[in-house]
Amino acid sequence: MKITLTSEESIRLEASDGVLTIEAESYDQSFSPYHMIASGLASCTHSVLASWATHANLKAASLSIEVTWKFVENPHRLGQIALTIVWPDLPKERWAAAERAAALCPVHHTFKQGPAMMIEARS
Repeated sequence: MKITLTSEESIRLEASDGVLTIEAESYDQSFSPYHMIASGLASCTHSVLASWATHANLKAASLSIEVTWKFVENPHRLGQIALTIVWPDLPKERWAAAERAAALCPVHHTFKQGPAMMIEARS
């Protein structure tokens, strides 16, 4: 897998040979916690879609996932996440099924029904 930080508020995930790589478009860009969250969502979605494609006898080599986000305030946090499936080889008649399959990603469900959060300080 290759994750590219396309901006301070977006990433692109593509399948690639070899080990996981994370690349930025400029040297001064860092892999922020928000990039990490988006990468988890993209990776999960890609995995679900690649599995679905295998079972549907479809080619997934051209599949990539783009994730963008926007912030809201009070408190400062992610307010919107948009996921785009880019899949040039997918037949148009399979798009609706691919979108349904993508929604099965457990990370997607985690955002829809957030987990309980606990913070504990220890010495």
